[in-house]
Amino acid sequence: MALVPWKPLFDMDNFFDDEDWLLPVFPKGQMVPALDLYDNDKEIIAEVAAPGIDPNKTEISIENGYLRVKGEGEEQKEEKKKNYWHKEISHRAFERVVKLPQPVEENKVEATYDKGVLKIVMPKKEVVQSKGKKIQIKTK
Repeated sequence: MALVPWKPLFDMDNFFDDEDWLLPVFPKGQMVPALDLYDNDKEIIAEVAAPGIDPNKTEISIENGYLRVKGEGEEQKEEKKKNYWHKEISHRAFERVVKLPQPVEENKVEATYDKGVLKIVMPKKEVVQSKGKKIQIKTK
């Protein structure tokens, strides 16, 4: 599984790659949503700020202790001025991968999308504490 590192300054790193770098034009179509990861006694919860995404085009997976959220969305803006219409449609794709702090019950994970926030609830896997075992030392 390839990991995608989070680069909060991705747009600034690629600022001069744009042909028209004199105008501040950032790459279109790339979105890095904010993600909160927290837990309570029984669950680990991830909340992803992803307004305008299509839940039907969003994939959530847990693999080898990593949570991967991948999706796409479309935003439409329409503005009426004096004698013309101005309309912008943007297509955005995103992917976030984070390491989970402990194992989760992968078959019981639930996700909801409401008001631009994707909430993923992952029940924690019960960790069996070992009572320990006394080891006998053998002598020859």
